[in-house]
Amino acid sequence: MDLLDDDTDSGNTPEFSVSELSGAVKRVIEGEFGFVRVKGEVGRVSRPRSGHIYLDLKDDRSVISGVVWKGVSARLETQPEEGMEVVATGRLTTFPGQSKYQIVIEDIRPAGLGALMAMLEKRKAQLQAEGLFDPARKQPLPYLPEIIGVVTSPSGAVIRDILHRLRDRFPRKVLIWPVAVQGKSCAPEVARAIEGFNALSPGGAMPRPDLLIVARGGGSVEDLWGFNEEIVARAAAASTIPLISAVGHETDTTLIDYVSDRRAPTPTAAAEIAVPVRMELLGWTGEAGARMTRAMGQRIEL
Repeated sequence: MDLLDDDTDSGNTPEFSVSELSGAVKRVIEGEFGFVRVKGEVGRVSRPRSGHIYLDLKDDRSVISGVVWKGVSARLETQPEEGMEVVATGRLTTFPGQSKYQIVIEDIRPAGLGALMAMLEKRKAQLQAEGLFDPARKQPLPYLPEIIGVVTSPSGAVIRDILHRLRDRFPRKVLIWPVAVQGKSCAPEVARAIEGFNALSPGGAMPRPDLLIVARGGGSVEDLWGFNEEIVARAAAASTIPLISAVGHETDTTLIDYVSDRRAPTPTAAAEIAVPVRMELLGWTGEAGARMTRAMGQRIEL
């Protein structure tokens, strides 16, 4: 007999166990709402050692519990944060033992550009309050670095433009750490690259750079979002190697720009900031040498 059949004759109403009734509710909920998209604000967020993410989705009247399993959380392009407006996609399930239900989230994204920018402002305010944007923290750039480390995609116009400009101005040794410059892999790869360059030992098999450039071409807010992630900003702020950020075009601004030691409006400009023009430097040293020779000659004559 169907547990949800309506029998108006209470005398013939069957008697069910708690487990039977809970199972019937579970079948109905998971059958009717097996796969849903829910828009709401992220409330409480918990990240235990298991690697799972537990959170609440809420609006002004209701709250739904949610979970992101460990394997899914590692693949998310955007990590949920309290106060973020999101669209979560997943399936509803119940816990008959506790008379509760929740959404098992398979994907979660900010609910439009407005939500992204609100999250960015919140993150920016947090890092600024910690002093990571303080000008006093910024390191001077070496005048003529021997080795330059570049964190960028190994293919495309950006790395070609940087190498070409360096060759034109003052050829230097360049180490390239290839990374994804957009998508879910971008932030962790860029952060690891910055940390990896810093971990190198001077004079080792792979020499430690004297200067870092983190570069990417222009794109939409979503394309550049990896450089707004907290792990990238913190890795750049912690770098003991002076770092130039060159992400996007002149009008693009990302969090790495605020914590870097110098911001370049374009990747090509980063190369121009990194080294002087060799012929101008040779001309200046030649003139300085000539002036010194003349001054010494005049002193001898006296």
